[in-house]
Amino acid sequence: MFPLGDDNSDVRTVPFVVYGLIAINVLVFLLQMTIGDSFTYAWSTVPAEITTGIDLVRPVAIEAGGQAFRIPQYPGPTPIYLTLISSMFMHGSVMHIGGNMLYLWIFGDQIEDLLGHWRFAVFYLLCGLIADFAHILPDPQSVIPTLGASGAIAGVLGAYLVKFPKNRVRVLVIRIITSVPAVFVLGLWFVFQFVSQLAEGPAGGGVAYLAHIGGFVAGMALVFLFAIGRQAPERQ
Repeated sequence: MFPLGDDNSDVRTVPFVVYGLIAINVLVFLLQMTIGDSFTYAWSTVPAEITTGIDLVRPVAIEAGGQAFRIPQYPGPTPIYLTLISSMFMHGSVMHIGGNMLYLWIFGDQIEDLLGHWRFAVFYLLCGLIADFAHILPDPQSVIPTLGASGAIAGVLGAYLVKFPKNRVRVLVIRIITSVPAVFVLGLWFVFQFVSQLAEGPAGGGVAYLAHIGGFVAGMALVFLFAIGRQAPERQ
């Protein structure tokens, strides 16, 4: 099920923050492609760096599945905790950034319209930070870098689920384009993350499913706090 768009007829404002976030993500990805691994590994989040406060600057050897691997490490920012933010704007491939930005483009404008520009910006970053820690806490000594906007975007999806569950979302199912309620699309997305985490185990198969789950649950809860004093549009 591939989302193509949603019903934006109730959106009252221009989603400047969503546009800005997409622009920043694209610019950072271009920097990654230009500078290479030294930039990507330096500014990604490494759980062991966050829990110890020590920046790893040399390759680290790990063993997985009976095989030895060397994880590159490069000097990061000072303090190293800045990578919790920088990693939210970095991606591992064109497909990675393309999928994340599509979801932010489709579902972000409704939440920005509900919360207002500044509240939405803070909400987005806070969901991303909670997603980071949801990934770090189960394996705080991991030296495997993580990156991606999906934890923060998962927070947007969680907020959308509880605030606009009946809104129609256009989806591509095999070769058929149809319209279904948001609760079905986003509920199915969350179930997929949960089942995938159970199937893959702590390692996550290279995908930070716990970050997705943590961000989604954070968004579901925090949107009520951030929406205090804000009124959702009334559907005609």
